[in-house]
Amino acid sequence: MPATFALRSVAMCLAIGLCASSPAQQVPGDGGASSGRTMPDLPTYAYALSGGDRVRVVVFGDASLGGEFTISGSGFISLPLIGEVDVRGLTSTQLQARIAARLADGYLKDPRVAVEVLSTRPFYILGEVNKPGQYPFADGLTMLGAVAQAGGYTYRAKTGRAFIKHAGQDVEVSRPVTATTMVAPGDTIRIKERWF
Repeated sequence: MPATFALRSVAMCLAIGLCASSPAQQVPGDGGASSGRTMPDLPTYAYALSGGDRVRVVVFGDASLGGEFTISGSGFISLPLIGEVDVRGLTSTQLQARIAARLADGYLKDPRVAVEVLSTRPFYILGEVNKPGQYPFADGLTMLGAVAQAGGYTYRAKTGRAFIKHAGQDVEVSRPVTATTMVAPGDTIRIKERWF
């Protein structure tokens, strides 16, 4: 009996030591400053602009140089003074910098620009869901949320994993259907049928 108790004590000490030695993960976006709580490391997604997205451009000090624009299928918007701007693959922050640089090149002294994404490309979900089709994307959308928007699984669905293909890519990849697996605008999700 004393040997069993000693073994249990050693096992508990080892388990506590392992937990204490693993680094705490910080809440994404807060730099670890807000609290001591730990969370799983959630993936972040830097949204790249593309055709079909709608953006608002604000040029501080001159409202006539901004406005709301839908990005063309070829990935351009046309702005007053500077004309066509290629936005393909840029984040909103990168687009701000590009527009400011173009305006600073002979048009405005020290231009300040803000870009807001008003609407994004939809995502698509196919296969064994109750309402397959096209759905509006919302920031922070996960695979589990996408399935919920499509009315949940059918009785034939393979629920653990799904195939996802990002816009502009040719290959679909198997991913777990969880509340932390992120979906991006333009993604196509396919829920497979189980065999039994």
